[in-house]
Amino acid sequence: MAIQARNAISCCRFLSMLLRSNSKFIRLSAASYSSTTAAASSSSSTPAAAPKIPQSSKKGRLLTGATLGLIIAGGAYVSTVDEATFCGWLFSATKLVNPFFALLDPEVAHRLGVSAASRGWVPREKRPDHGILQLEVWGRKFSNPIGLAAGFDKNAEAVEGLLGLGFGFVEVGSVTPVPQEGNPKPRIFRLPKEGATINRCGFNSEGIVVVAKRLGAQHGKRKLQETSSTSSPSSEEVKLGGKAGPGILGVNLGKNKTSEDAAADYVQGVHTLSQYADYLVINISSPNTPGLRQLQGRKQLKDIVKKVQAARDEMQWGEEGPPPLLVKIAPDLSRQDLEDIAAVALALHVDGLIISNTTVSRPGPVSLNPVAQEAGGLSGQPLFHLSTSILQEMYILTRGKITLIGCGGVSR
Repeated sequence: MAIQARNAISCCRFLSMLLRSNSKFIRLSAASYSSTTAAASSSSSTPAAAPKIPQSSKKGRLLTGATLGLIIAGGAYVSTVDEATFCGWLFSATKLVNPFFALLDPEVAHRLGVSAASRGWVPREKRPDHGILQLEVWGRKFSNPIGLAAGFDKNAEAVEGLLGLGFGFVEVGSVTPVPQEGNPKPRIFRLPKEGATINRCGFNSEGIVVVAKRLGAQHGKRKLQETSSTSSPSSEEVKLGGKAGPGILGVNLGKNKTSEDAAADYVQGVHTLSQYADYLVINISSPNTPGLRQLQGRKQLKDIVKKVQAARDEMQWGEEGPPPLLVKIAPDLSRQDLEDIAAVALALHVDGLIISNTTVSRPGPVSLNPVAQEAGGLSGQPLFHLSTSILQEMYILTRGKITLIGCGGVSR
């Protein structure tokens, strides 16, 4: 097994390092002993007594031996453990690290998490998903229905590492045409008792050019691996996943804060990033960009969707066709707003709706928390009932004809 091989190699390297350092210690001791005996023989003609081995040397050798024994025994045991069990150990071990992240500033912790995933410093799920979890949507086969929403990996830095955690799909973004810093810091706040966070990041993004380069490099790497692979996977394995490899990749598009033409921003995102996406998302529901949620009105939404669909369809596509186009909506909508969105989605054959983004409301006990006074969108467990009720409403209004993705409050 791959994990067993890697463990064996790491064990051997560590043993080699210990042995090299131990041999240096032995050589140094021998040299000291020779110089000591030579000095003794020159100063006296009487036979020199055999030197005593220092007590510290005996303890050092015992400690080294015990360490080597533990490493060998541990390596031997791990080599007998199946891959799934070892994978479970790794994920359980991450619980020991979580309290450390809780001590850090929320945005610093976030950056460390993205950085770790981008470098492969996170566990990799080796246990296959049960077949009952697989589903096919838009002609794309998902290994499981649990995905990572946009907002975590905003700049597509860690797609491979995040999919490796076991997600069926990962959505990067929101990505804006031009790089922008977002709102001033601090802009992320924890509500640990409520299992929630408030953020007002404001589409902080490195821009579509940087993200396109990253996704292009990842896409090229995967294609190279596929062409150089000597194995011949089954047809079932070939169908599973998408452009990012074993999982499905979504790209969430946003508009720049200072842009006066929202539709043009989304069209630019489509032209630059759609070739790397298994699906595209128009984000018109973030509460942290002034005027963005006004785009959810019937007339504005219809205009944007038409222009984005036209931009996507005018591009050349292979057999799989263009990526599906979804719209992400807010949970803070009136019944009339929901009816308008449903009408536009049905009339223009939108491929899906993501329900929902963060909420500006502070439901239940959240309102009693002093942190709740911070401006921004609330996410986490308190959002679950609100987003689920909107999900139910939209299913009824769209008559079950449009794919819906539930988002908000998903935990454990």
